[in-house]
Amino acid sequence: MQSKRSFLIGLAVMLLFGCYAGVWGGTAHADVAVGEVHEMPFPADQTVELVEDVLRGDGILFDMLPDKSIVTLWKPADNVPGFFHSMAGMKPQYRYEISVVGEGGSRSKIIANVRTEYVPEADISKYMASRRFNLFQKLDTLAATLPPSRRTPSTGGVNFALLPNEDLRGLAKRVTGDPENWKLIADQNGLTSPTDVTPFQTIWVPDGLIKEKPQPNPANPP
Repeated sequence: MQSKRSFLIGLAVMLLFGCYAGVWGGTAHADVAVGEVHEMPFPADQTVELVEDVLRGDGILFDMLPDKSIVTLWKPADNVPGFFHSMAGMKPQYRYEISVVGEGGSRSKIIANVRTEYVPEADISKYMASRRFNLFQKLDTLAATLPPSRRTPSTGGVNFALLPNEDLRGLAKRVTGDPENWKLIADQNGLTSPTDVTPFQTIWVPDGLIKEKPQPNPANPP
């Protein structure tokens, strides 16, 4: 009888201690996802390729899912697991779940979720992709080195850089004389509206629309 009573008391103490251990050690969630959003001036398929390049450059292993979303492999988190989590084999870890959503024409949106397991709530933000390995900054840097969209034809026209605060209507008026030609220009560049552009973006305009095609400077002027 005494042995049974001691067992019950010990069990109660262990349960009580277990209930408060999470509070004493900081609240840890078994499965939490926190998301970030970043806009890109590229079609969805090109943005996916850029994300892949950045992940490979950082040595981050990942899987491509059938829906073209990207899931990285689990990595150990920095925080030390609590005593009871450690006893139960619950290891703090994190991974990224990245999807790209097309927004029409040459625009897309990256949604980067960091999923954590057994990481204290106060520590989750430090694993976000923008902080952990500067995902978005590296994407923007890589994007800045790329040539115009591969949808842009390479012959039979001229590439024009948009002026500050200029949209496709303004460009069409400037280089063709008719602002309504923006529709033809948009179609050639995979765009869907006159404002579907970014500052200083390079836009390809067919020869047949240009009112006065710029002449290249001679290599050896007289």
